[in-house]
Amino acid sequence: MSDHVEIATLGAGCFWCVEAVYQDVKGIQKVESGYTGGQVENPTYAQICTGTTGHAEVAQIAFDPSVISFEDILMIFWNTHDPTTLNRQGNDAGTQYRSAIFYHDERQKEIAEKSKAETDASDLWPDAIVTEIVPLEVYYPGEEYHQNYFNENPYQSYCMMVVNPKVQKFRKSFGEWLKK
Repeated sequence: MSDHVEIATLGAGCFWCVEAVYQDVKGIQKVESGYTGGQVENPTYAQICTGTTGHAEVAQIAFDPSVISFEDILMIFWNTHDPTTLNRQGNDAGTQYRSAIFYHDERQKEIAEKSKAETDASDLWPDAIVTEIVPLEVYYPGEEYHQNYFNENPYQSYCMMVVNPKVQKFRKSFGEWLKK
């Protein structure tokens, strides 16, 4: 295992869903729920929920590139949310739920743009992908109660109705990527 760690920052709807999926993936060392992409400094969850901050709910993913590549992180991203719906995932609507890749450097930007184009050209989604690919400027960790949310609150109604089905679908479809 490498000592080198890379970071990916992804918006794919509710950050609880994104966090829960990536926590199961081998090579992922840490997943943190947070906010980025807006103009309000140190936003709170209550502010984010208004949809007026410009921020998206995101997961910041620390991964070991000797185990999983950024390309593979994105393959999971394209397959575990609907990147064709603008500012929406299921019943969660607003710019805070947008599909976005916040790249950390030019290499990630190039990989993300190539991955998006290839996925858009594939038959994975019938509609055009609307995911934005933008530089990460500033990232704010979410409040402590949002961290590890699904694992700590599996019987909360949103977790049971939205997060768990997504996690179970991922586990069934991508078993080779699961931590042992």
